[in-house]
Amino acid sequence: MTVTRPAAVVFDWDDTLIDNWGAICNALNAAFIAMGHETWTLADTRARVRRSLRDTFPAMFGERWTEARDIFYATYRADHLETLAPLAGAAETLVYLAGEGIALAVVSNKTGALLRRESEHLGWDRYFSALVGAGDAAADKPDPAPMTDALAPAGMVPSRDVWFVGDTWVDMACAKAAGCVPVLFGHRSPDAEEFADCRPEMVALDHESLAILVREAQKAHIVP
Repeated sequence: MTVTRPAAVVFDWDDTLIDNWGAICNALNAAFIAMGHETWTLADTRARVRRSLRDTFPAMFGERWTEARDIFYATYRADHLETLAPLAGAAETLVYLAGEGIALAVVSNKTGALLRRESEHLGWDRYFSALVGAGDAAADKPDPAPMTDALAPAGMVPSRDVWFVGDTWVDMACAKAAGCVPVLFGHRSPDAEEFADCRPEMVALDHESLAILVREAQKAHIVP
């Protein structure tokens, strides 16, 4: 399928633009300990966290899920700004894309208020027309609803003119459901089983690679 220069690029947040897995792991483990569950390692957290809290905590904690939620948020808010780190090249990518007149937005399964606080802390708000997090839209990723909400402030709707850049199957499934171009970010294999129903159309190993994809798309059609 032909891929053209994007009119908009929508990003996932964690492991696509920033790294804050340490704070996420600490907050989860605080909830696990309080609920009598086994804790997770940082590697466990990176591998298992995909969907939003409101989509996962009820199954994980049953009737006590709101208690676990409150512990998670209290722990996360305590240190998430101190441990927040942009991925290499992420800021440069945002500057480049914005300079090319490409609309930018974020769709994340991180709670919306926390997502926007992190963006504000990094000074990145000026790049994004919207930052849509878990709980902001009618449903969370992989449902396409957040994509519609993220693009609306730029006067756009989901289409093949929009690239969605993310690092997990949830992002690729969201892009596919919204009718946008799924771009896998990072070093996961696009042939992995998790992508069986939502194959990415392009892969960007890092932010330099993503910028190259955009430059190539500006010159000519890309047929993956």
